[in-house]
Order: sequence, then C-alpha cells, then structure tokens
Amino acid sequence: MTTSKQIARHLREVFFGGNWTTVNLKDTLADVTWQQAVAKVYDLNTIAALTYHVTYYVTAVTRVLQGNTLDASDKLSFSHPPIASESDWQKMLEGIWAEAEQFALLIEQLPEEKLWEDFTDPKYGIYYRNLIGIVEHLHYHLGQIVLVKKLIITENISHSS
Repeated sequence: MTTSKQIARHLREVFFGGNWTTVNLKDTLADVTWQQAVAKVYDLNTIAALTYHVTYYVTAVTRVLQGNTLDASDKLSFSHPPIASESDWQKMLEGIWAEAEQFALLIEQLPEEKLWEDFTDPKYGIYYRNLIGIVEHLHYHLGQIVLVKKLIITENISHSS
C-alpha cells in the first residue's frame, strides 16, 4: 500500500470507523440530536462547533488538492452555519461525510513524491505533515466531542433558545 493510500485509509478510519482506537466521528455523532449538537456545556465548544472545526481544515486542504490556493483562517474555523433543526444538523453531517470521502479520494491519488514537497508555502511544512496533522487534529477533537457528549447525557443538558 502506498503512503498516500495509507494516509487516506487512516483518514477514513477516524471519520467512518475501523481504526485501532475503535472511535470514529460518524458513529459518535449518529445519535446526537441537533439540540445536543448546539447545547452549551460550561465554557466548552459545542459538538456542532467542534465538528465543523475539524472539517473546516479538511475542506481547505481538499481545495488545495484540487489545484486551488489555500484559503483558510483559524478565526473562522469554529463559525458553523446556524443549526435550528434536525434537518440543519443532518444536512451539515451529510456534507461532512461527503467531503471526507472526497478528501480521501484526492489523497489516494497523490503521487508519493508529492508527499515530500512543500505544502503551498514552506512555512507549513510538507504535504505529508499537513495530511497526517489533519488526522491527528481529528482524533484530538473527536476526544473532546466524546467528552462533551457524555457531559450532555449525564447532566441532561439541552439546548436553550
């Protein structure tokens, strides 16, 4: 298996399952209602904000792999579209699953030598570092999502309008 295919596999596993941690984003969010997704727990980010945040960077790098310039801003990475219904939440999730698969497909197509080239600008390091960094970032925030979800369930917290 090529390095690119291995990275794509690792990405799919954190999104859809099969990794050795046995935790993935899709299964974790499967039973989260829109009210839970936007519920504020203490001063933590909401599940919706965390979910949007991790995929914000997937979207930005997907565009780069499609030949576009890097267009992302950390200050915008938590600013998800409004979620006021189950339909809004499901629409957001469906877009995320589609984006994740598209990203994995683009990674699989990367020639091995591309992985060792600078990613858009030398200050960001090489493609390999950035792609693995996205997987690490997903795992990090997935842990936060799991904890926020547990707090919502155990403390019976719900969205307040």
